[in-house]
Amino acid sequence: LTAMLTAEQSELELRAFLAKTEPLNATERLKALQMFKSQHRYVDRIVWYNLDRTAPELNTGISRRLISMAVLHEMDDAKEALNAGKEYESSVISTERGSFMVTAVISPDKKQGLVGLIQQGILSKVKAESRRSMRLVLNPNPARKPGMKTADAGNLQESKVNQPEDNQGKSHYSNDEVIVKFKNSPAEQQMKQIRADIQAKSVQKLGNSYVFKSNKMQTKQLIQYFNKHDVEFVEPHFLYTANEQPSDGDGILRMTTDAGIGPNDTLYSKYQWNLPLIHAESGWLLSKGSSDVIVAVVDTGVDLTHPDLQGRLIPGFNAINNDQSPLDDVGHGTHVSGIIAAAVNNNLGIAGLTWNNPIMPVKVLDSSGAGNAYNVAQGIIWATDHGAKVINMSLGNYAQADFLHDAVKYAYDHDVVIVAASGNDNTSDPGYPAAYPEVIAVAATDSNSQKASFSNYGDYIDVAAPGVSIASTYTNDQYASLSGTSMASPHVAALAALIRSANPALKNIEVMDIMRNSASDLGTAGKDTYYGFGEIDITRALEASRVSASKTGEEQPINEADSGNPLERFLHRLFGY
Repeated sequence: LTAMLTAEQSELELRAFLAKTEPLNATERLKALQMFKSQHRYVDRIVWYNLDRTAPELNTGISRRLISMAVLHEMDDAKEALNAGKEYESSVISTERGSFMVTAVISPDKKQGLVGLIQQGILSKVKAESRRSMRLVLNPNPARKPGMKTADAGNLQESKVNQPEDNQGKSHYSNDEVIVKFKNSPAEQQMKQIRADIQAKSVQKLGNSYVFKSNKMQTKQLIQYFNKHDVEFVEPHFLYTANEQPSDGDGILRMTTDAGIGPNDTLYSKYQWNLPLIHAESGWLLSKGSSDVIVAVVDTGVDLTHPDLQGRLIPGFNAINNDQSPLDDVGHGTHVSGIIAAAVNNNLGIAGLTWNNPIMPVKVLDSSGAGNAYNVAQGIIWATDHGAKVINMSLGNYAQADFLHDAVKYAYDHDVVIVAASGNDNTSDPGYPAAYPEVIAVAATDSNSQKASFSNYGDYIDVAAPGVSIASTYTNDQYASLSGTSMASPHVAALAALIRSANPALKNIEVMDIMRNSASDLGTAGKDTYYGFGEIDITRALEASRVSASKTGEEQPINEADSGNPLERFLHRLFGY
């Protein structure tokens, strides 16, 4: 599905380019080709043909001599197709330089044609990341995280992970680190003694909590040492990983519309089955969001230059490296952000669930897709202190960590709605931070509103949302299809942002209750372990938020700039919504 998304988006962009350049002469067209190539990082070579042979071909990008014979044959076949008045799309071609696809488009009068050589390196990247999340390979990989230990989440008894499925119910931590929260911050002399006793390699502080890294002791020894001090808790420094799965193709071409008028985003009608399923289109008549309600995506960062996220991002934070921007080097955070806030009605790519809510990118997971508790907690607190009204965390671990819980409670006490993915191991073991009571825990459903096969479950699940074969933005200006509770969670975070935009007077607990109580009941009647209160319903939730507003005398009109749409103004006058 990712290959299909990439090919289709490339063809759409090539057709748009062809339409713009038809009136230009050869010199102007070559400059335009070079500009197009510079703006599209995944296009390796582009060739323009005048099919009536009144002008020579023009090309830009890598030289033909650097292209493998298999790819050259495909490019020649594409040219022959153009000469026959047809368009062309190859399968994915694997070479020593990577994976590629050749595509060719033709002008309506069949006089001009373009052949593009499209990089498909995104496929291997998506596959690698997805295999880790699906537990087809070890995740986290001990070879990439030296010194890491694995323990049963409930009792912290060390265990071995020899097979990918052994990760179920396990938590991972650094074997020379602990997190300590003192009842009273230690004085300078006491801290100096602690450093000497444990031969501290580094000490990080967040509030009254410290992360100690030792050159002398392992985690169990450190826990015994600090338990002799006046502490509220001492615990391992746990690792958190992204909760995504590979796409299996489910959901393709199952698109229906609930309001009858979908946005004009080029991939929307064919691939985004998920938004009509939860009644997003009719919900947009009630609220498209507000620039005042910021959604923090605490994840791997975001592709800051992705064209479908332009105008939707505000300055963020990199907890991995404070001196760098929160640039996504994985793809996961970019995918999550697009589900929430990809630009809508811009004739490009996909549509996000919100039209106006800004994304605050907070990078807490490194290039392996994992991050420690200190970085995650730091990201939560930073986002809260910098104005986030909603926080999405598509990450998790099976250990109940007091340190992370303190950060979650800090955000909750500051009226932030916190949403988290439940996990992808099809287990009832509670995953954190999703299972904390201050957090909305999200399970995943498929295009038939059935539990996704991988989705975790349990009494702590609050709601469910689409999480199978979800099309969204990805790194290098591209689009990908991913599955997982990581993809379900941002649907719920976006709904929270729409509710807070429609009725800013609501407190976080009220927003959480509205999302639970307006959900479409699935499975056994009432709340159950697979779906919680049910699958979210955008329209019902926003209607409920307006009822809540009217009870407090603060009912809002159709949301800010949205009311400029004549159809919406008419429906508002006619039906009162």
